[in-house]
Amino acid sequence: MEERRDKINYYLDIAEKVSERCTCLRRHYGAVIVKNDEIVSTGYVGAPRGRANCSDLGYCIRVKLDIPRGERYELCRSVHAEANAIISASRERMLDSVLFLVGKEVKDGTYIEQANSCSMCKRLIINAGIDKVVIRDDRENYRIISVCEWIDNDESLDGTRGY
Repeated sequence: MEERRDKINYYLDIAEKVSERCTCLRRHYGAVIVKNDEIVSTGYVGAPRGRANCSDLGYCIRVKLDIPRGERYELCRSVHAEANAIISASRERMLDSVLFLVGKEVKDGTYIEQANSCSMCKRLIINAGIDKVVIRDDRENYRIISVCEWIDNDESLDGTRGY
């Protein structure tokens, strides 16, 4: 009999499955917000409703302009997975919840090294009242980040760019 999957990896597995709906040509991210062992909402990377996705257009403007990871997100067509999950839930349901996040490289399907939320998504997560973010590093390993760390260590004050 197969060993039962631990709960954190169970929710990360769901986030990884959600990421399969992504339309980004560079990276696929999936997010799941969970509170009291109930899924509150999910989100994946994709253009706003009604707009063409990069996968439909066949190109990514950030790739065309050779923009490094973690920079110039205002040029991206997509709404990030975390933002889409937050948009789909009420703040009351997100207070003290956990956001599970998985990112994979499109080119080879590997997990994104040191994956993290961008600075804009961090601000949304803080204001949503989410307590922790769990980020998958590989199939079995993950990091648990207390959102209060992002409040206490405000990267916008020291000019940190990227992630």
